[in-house]
Amino acid sequence: MDLFAYPVSLVMKFWHWVLGFVVDPDSGAAWVGSVILLVVTVRLILMRSMWRQQYSMRKMAQLAPKMKELQKRYKNDREKLAVETRKLQKQEGFNPLLGCLPMLIQIPVFLGLFHVLRSFNRMGTGMGQLGMSAAETRSQGNYVFSAEQVQNFLDARLFGVPLSSYLVEPATEFQAFVEPGSPIDFTRPQIAFVVIPMMIVASIATHLNSRASVARQPEAALENPQTRMMNNLALYIFPLGILVSGIFFPVAILLYWMSNNVWTYGQQHVVFGRIERREEEEREQQK
Repeated sequence: MDLFAYPVSLVMKFWHWVLGFVVDPDSGAAWVGSVILLVVTVRLILMRSMWRQQYSMRKMAQLAPKMKELQKRYKNDREKLAVETRKLQKQEGFNPLLGCLPMLIQIPVFLGLFHVLRSFNRMGTGMGQLGMSAAETRSQGNYVFSAEQVQNFLDARLFGVPLSSYLVEPATEFQAFVEPGSPIDFTRPQIAFVVIPMMIVASIATHLNSRASVARQPEAALENPQTRMMNNLALYIFPLGILVSGIFFPVAILLYWMSNNVWTYGQQHVVFGRIERREEEEREQQK
């Protein structure tokens, strides 16, 4: 897990430092911004992959006649059909796995961020936690963050609740979010008031973005078993997973997921617009 956590924490630390020139580095806004800019960083890195993914899917439409011919010829031999389909895809330069690549790359980033956020409060005994006292967890560094930055993050709030708090977090761990001896300045209902709407919005947004992407895929791509499987995961399993497991996600994780969906919404319009213009140019050249 550290393999993913260190790069994530480095990016967060960099953006927190940059934002420190714009806003108070001790404010929650600097940490909220660092999570959002982590999304921007990852998605910019993946921009070329998404372009290739979508262009590859559109190219599959050109193979529709040949695909139907294969299906007709080998309708009683599924194994032979699968072999010939892969051969055709290779000849035409179509790779259905490109549709999975951007999503698969984001999984370790998500896991790394989850681990980093849970590791700020190490009072528990679960993954990334060491059973420390509140004073110990507030006075020791975490990955690339200094002890002062750990304390600063634990004090950061979004709508009055800590960024690394989660809905079912044991109340005994709340003490890490305030100075030793100070009263707890938030309640579990307050966490629920922030987290539950974020869970619902993140789940719905994930489904809507996936539906918009699937709707733009050519019919031939939809007939590919691998594509269908990934589409079903994106349309139903992932949104449901966020809704069901959101009670275990820190506030900042849900913020990351919501920001990721906002980026996806804008990026789809940009990428599909470019693809449509490119296809229009190709049609004009063929006339």
